Amino acid sequence: MLNVFLNTLPTAGEAVSYGEATGAANYAWLMIAIPLLSSLFLLVLGRRADKWGHWIGMLAPWASFVIGVMVLVEMLGRAPEARAQSVNLWHWLPGSAVDVSFGLLLDPLSIAFVMLVTFVGSLIHVYSVGYMEHDTDRRRFFAYLNLFVAAMLTLVLGNSYLVLFVGWEGVGLASYLLIGFWNQVHDNAVAAKKAFVMNRVGDLGLLIAMMAMFARFGSVDFATVLGSEAGVGWATFIGLFLLLAACGKSAQFPLQAWLGDAMAGPTPVSALIHAATMVTAGVYLMVRSGAIYTQTPGASLAVAIIGAVTLLFGAIVGCAKDDMKKVLAASTMSQIGYMMLGAGLGPVGWAFAIFHLIMHGFFKAQLFLSAGTVMHAMSEQVNIRRFGGLAKVMKITWFAFLVGWLAILGIPPFSGFFSKDKIIEVAFMPNPNFGEWYPWVFGLVALFGAGITAFYMSRLFFLIFHGEARWTTAEEGAPVHPHEANAWMTVPLLVLSVFSIAAGGLLSVGNLFVEWLAPVVAVGTRGTEVAHPEPVLPPTVLIILTLAVVVIGVAVAYVLFMRRPVEKAVPAAGALVTAARNDLYQDQVNDKLFVTPVMALADGVEVTDSKVVDGVVEGSGKLSLALGKLGAGLHSGAPRRYAGWTLAGTVLALCLVIVTRL
Repeated sequence: MLNVFLNTLPTAGEAVSYGEATGAANYAWLMIAIPLLSSLFLLVLGRRADKWGHWIGMLAPWASFVIGVMVLVEMLGRAPEARAQSVNLWHWLPGSAVDVSFGLLLDPLSIAFVMLVTFVGSLIHVYSVGYMEHDTDRRRFFAYLNLFVAAMLTLVLGNSYLVLFVGWEGVGLASYLLIGFWNQVHDNAVAAKKAFVMNRVGDLGLLIAMMAMFARFGSVDFATVLGSEAGVGWATFIGLFLLLAACGKSAQFPLQAWLGDAMAGPTPVSALIHAATMVTAGVYLMVRSGAIYTQTPGASLAVAIIGAVTLLFGAIVGCAKDDMKKVLAASTMSQIGYMMLGAGLGPVGWAFAIFHLIMHGFFKAQLFLSAGTVMHAMSEQVNIRRFGGLAKVMKITWFAFLVGWLAILGIPPFSGFFSKDKIIEVAFMPNPNFGEWYPWVFGLVALFGAGITAFYMSRLFFLIFHGEARWTTAEEGAPVHPHEANAWMTVPLLVLSVFSIAAGGLLSVGNLFVEWLAPVVAVGTRGTEVAHPEPVLPPTVLIILTLAVVVIGVAVAYVLFMRRPVEKAVPAAGALVTAARNDLYQDQVNDKLFVTPVMALADGVEVTDSKVVDGVVEGSGKLSLALGKLGAGLHSGAPRRYAGWTLAGTVLALCLVIVTRL
């Protein structure tokens, strides 16, 4: 059974200590500075750098990756308990009573994200050289990509929630710029605005959580906040608002509606958002804040419930979409749900949540970039009902998508088997803080989600690459001539294939990745030994059950989309499929619950402003004019009229005196 952490928590004010940075760690700030300066350089130069600016943009994340490798190698040479290093860069408010500093934290969790962001991000930059070859704004595109990488590295390397928030907002800005990159198309601009606004809702949650931290601890540094006892009430308050922040950034229910629309951006943007940067930020926030959630079973349960709901939500939506990129977007929503579920299950699930995040980064980038090569070959079409038979003419892309498909399904020995299946196993483990019911509910949800994932991903794979060719014809006015992409686009696919095949198995040998994150888990539990309970079903049985539901999902998709004719037009469907095609009506719900009341309130304010406020102001002006005209009439300049008014006033005064004395 998992230990109850509250009995061994230290008193408020006892902080976690991080060692001073040495060697390559002192240059970790360059990982952020290089892509940030590259972005600014390309934006300032403008059109003068159009012909060669993309080369600088491509090299910048590779430089960050090299520095990250140097830090990683040095970190591997340290004892596990000495791997967390702090780099203090400068004080924001010198001379103030509040010590606000900008610094970096290098530990196993942050460096794992650095490796993912810089390596996968760099491959996406290479891919973009070919994908954006004919775009006249390619230089600006690379500037925005560099900004995205710099912001995400700031987010994961910051040593406080305040520095994290700077990166958090930077990621939001970069995503807005990239989703709306082709903003000459109205729908793209609307999609960017939608993502930006919905993320601001989550950002408010992070701000409120930071305010609560400062009220309770007098600081927002990780060392202080994560090393101190907040109390159940404070921890629950902070934990719930951190969850709100994570829901916005990681597209978790109920703030997930922006993710499908975000496919409006160029495909490399989708790969970067879904694999290495934006949507992973919420999972990072949950695991980094684990020490808070160990104090509040209620908030931890909320994280797990949100993850479970979202993994099913995304999987159901993915089953009905015909837009290739939106299927993958729903898939990301679902897979992040698995990670959030693991993060909500306590220390035993944290490492597996991050492990699945890293593995997902490889095969989801591979799937999105493969989709990009398909779009490149099919004149930017995304409707999978008009594909089919592409395996014959796009063998490299077919192979890369095949590897990504098998990895996300969790077929051994591909990487997803070693990461997602572990979260399913953890979901079946009992937890005394939640009750006896939860392993069966969460476990069965995770298991069922694996089967749905197998169905919709198999549907996607079969409809794109197999069966009869359903390509757009000359009679329809837009014939296509599918072909394989150039080496700039295919080589990154093959590199990612290696990691999608082998990374999970290699990092599972001797629980290598779990042991790597052990110091972070130790911070979260403040040294309390965490028991690893046995799941309610034997692990071997769970593996067999998971593979069985996956095989069933693949088989159903094969029968429906390989053994039967595929309609080119969208067929009529029942209520559930129609709802899934419309994202389970989440936009309509948001309109009714939030947009309509806010618009009504705005209309009310406008009426109040124009009729009441303006009416009072304009009425007072008219009254002043009327009184002025009356006064002007009294001052006519006629002596007889003045004498008459004087006599009338005198008589009135005498009358008042007489009346008052009676």
